[in-house]
Amino acid sequence: MALVAQVRTYERSVQLLMVNQFTINLGFYMLMPYLAAHLSGSLGLAGWLVGLILGVRNFSQQGMFLIGGTLADRLGYKPLIVAGCVLRTVGFATLALVSSLPALLAASAATGLAGALFNPAVRAYLAADSGERRVEAFALFNVFYQAGILLGPLVGMVLTGVDFRVTCLVSAAIFALLSVVQIRALPARRADEAGGTQKAARESVLAEWRGIVANRPFLLFSLAMIGSYVLSFQVYLALPLEARRMGGDGMAGTGAVALLFAASGLSTIICQTRVTAWFKARVQPGQALAWGLLTMGAAFVPLLAATALPVPDGGVGQWLLAALPASLAALLLALGTMIAYPFEMDTIVRLAGNRLVATHYGLYNTICGIGITLGNLLTGAALDAARSAGMSALPWMALLGVGLACAAALYGLHRTGRLTSADSPARPATV
Repeated sequence: MALVAQVRTYERSVQLLMVNQFTINLGFYMLMPYLAAHLSGSLGLAGWLVGLILGVRNFSQQGMFLIGGTLADRLGYKPLIVAGCVLRTVGFATLALVSSLPALLAASAATGLAGALFNPAVRAYLAADSGERRVEAFALFNVFYQAGILLGPLVGMVLTGVDFRVTCLVSAAIFALLSVVQIRALPARRADEAGGTQKAARESVLAEWRGIVANRPFLLFSLAMIGSYVLSFQVYLALPLEARRMGGDGMAGTGAVALLFAASGLSTIICQTRVTAWFKARVQPGQALAWGLLTMGAAFVPLLAATALPVPDGGVGQWLLAALPASLAALLLALGTMIAYPFEMDTIVRLAGNRLVATHYGLYNTICGIGITLGNLLTGAALDAARSAGMSALPWMALLGVGLACAAALYGLHRTGRLTSADSPARPATV
């Protein structure tokens, strides 16, 4: 396969990181989509307790990204990757064996902290060892990332059909095996070997953080990119809700939701590397980012247009109205992410000056994580308000506006030269 041949052109460490990310997502997504049902059903917890447990996981991950990135830059990338996988092994195994609230909260916090430890380290390691081929490497990385997201829930559905505890233990076993493989096979890598300086060892953590916060182009870029995460997350929030609202809670609604997830995941696996190669050959990174956000905003036009159509009273027509606009939106969101993601990851490295890269990734993830939380609250409020007021077009207009505003912000940063650095070769601008 062409994909395998392309992966083999990279160093062994890069190949392993890509396979690792597929396995990480496989183990994570085979469990997490079914955790809420286990907590509320099998364990009989109240809804607010389920929300608390899931919220603790998200908070511990988003809130600790900066710490995880800082530790990776100081201790090396490999120890943080291994530590994250070991911690997630413990967390998922605990979820299978406990039922008390304190233990469930501790396990949930552990799984979130695990992500905060290995995510910045993995991306910084990949950026370091892929060198001048960072953009292409992150495109391939996204293929493996999405493949894990696509396959994980399917495996989890089969295992959860037996018992959710089996799902937890299998997922824990996957992370345990992954820990052993990385201990044995992943080469050690430190930040100073990846283009950093010995100054990182002399500065205090607070001095490093102050320097990053003073990096105005990096902060402006991070804020502008929040919209991409808010928009892409609607594959898990607004689009399934809309598909079920139109198709109902039966097989029609379930089929519509399955179709939109398939459209999102498969399109990335099939098209990511081609999309990246096309844009890299024709536009500058800042322009690609703007095009990606513009595409993601346009993803909500089909849903906006569907609000003007009469709703069929059952039958094939109703299913098509439930499935097609949502699936087309998911496809366009995937395309926008395909366009933006490799250049996004590369831009962070360039704006960091190839120094303290993991710490920059950590702060970036925290900023975007806060944005996702606020964005989802506002999106949920808009969906509720639209239904109450009979204005079904309102959420889609708002999300389209977010995409247009963020695309304009990124293009402005590109035009003013704030997305370039000394190590980024210039290409002629295109119209």
